[in-house]
Amino acid sequence: MGLKLLVTPDFPHEQPTAVLLWTALDDVGLTKVGVATTVVFTTEDAQQLGFTGSPTILVNGLDPFAVPGAQPALACRIYPGPDGPTGMPPLRKLRQALKRAAAAVP
Repeated sequence: MGLKLLVTPDFPHEQPTAVLLWTALDDVGLTKVGVATTVVFTTEDAQQLGFTGSPTILVNGLDPFAVPGAQPALACRIYPGPDGPTGMPPLRKLRQALKRAAAAVP
């Protein structure tokens, strides 16, 4: 399984999002999966990577939290959370995305 964390330079939620990813991986038993962090500097990079805001998480090259019609942008990304908008995906939904991706790998 490939897991990438895409962020903008000096993104304040980079470390908390990385911790969230490691927690989710541990919770679903994927402790050997690595996380590659990529800093997105330009609009061109954002377009090429399908980056719609910081943080974007790619699981096997796909954004499990993609919003239809969202355009690539160098911006902060907002996720719907159980208590309202948040700067990271909810842990429960991240676990679900990781489980689905792991089940899809032969």
